[in-house]
Amino acid sequence: MTDASEAIDSAGPSVFADIPTTTLADILGREQVMDIGIRPLWSPVPRTAGPAFTVRCAPGDNLMLHAAVHRAAPGSVVVVESGDLDYALAGGNVCAVARRRGVRGFVADGLIRDLAEVRAMGFPVFARGVIPIPGGKSVVEPLNVEVRCGGVSVRAGDLVVADEEGVVVVPAARADEVLGTARAKLAKEATESLDAWEEAHRARVDAILRAQGFEG
Repeated sequence: MTDASEAIDSAGPSVFADIPTTTLADILGREQVMDIGIRPLWSPVPRTAGPAFTVRCAPGDNLMLHAAVHRAAPGSVVVVESGDLDYALAGGNVCAVARRRGVRGFVADGLIRDLAEVRAMGFPVFARGVIPIPGGKSVVEPLNVEVRCGGVSVRAGDLVVADEEGVVVVPAARADEVLGTARAKLAKEATESLDAWEEAHRARVDAILRAQGFEG
């Protein structure tokens, strides 16, 4: 068993809370990073990490997110594909119940309401914004199916890491590999002085400029 596997087994997927999204983005590339519209709705927000519990809501409806808060396992991050940007998916009470049940946070391609309450309780929500109008509750959709959130496909159990820089999705099948690579990268960076970084950075940039025929 690798060190990364041991870490995930012993501490759970929350070990990814030690990894900045910038480091994960460097490793995984653009396709695993949600677009800039999915942002923290209050600040300073703690880094949030956990396995995805996926939800799809129909336009104008939030039934399945409200169902999910009673079904998502403690430690999970609820990831929501919303049908529109005209109604709120959740409000203060739903976030409070999710928090009390151990859900680490919401990542939603949609809107919420009662932001002051959510901020006061310290529940991490990454979404497109707020609106005071609640959605309806009538459309049933399956839970824990593949969804699309912020332009990224998310499957149940994928590792979601969200902080003030953005939201990154680590495919579950690559969790061990990515964690190991990220920890090695961070360890290397921790031993490098700014002077050494600047020297290497300038050399790399100058080499690219020369290759492109730049003089100056």
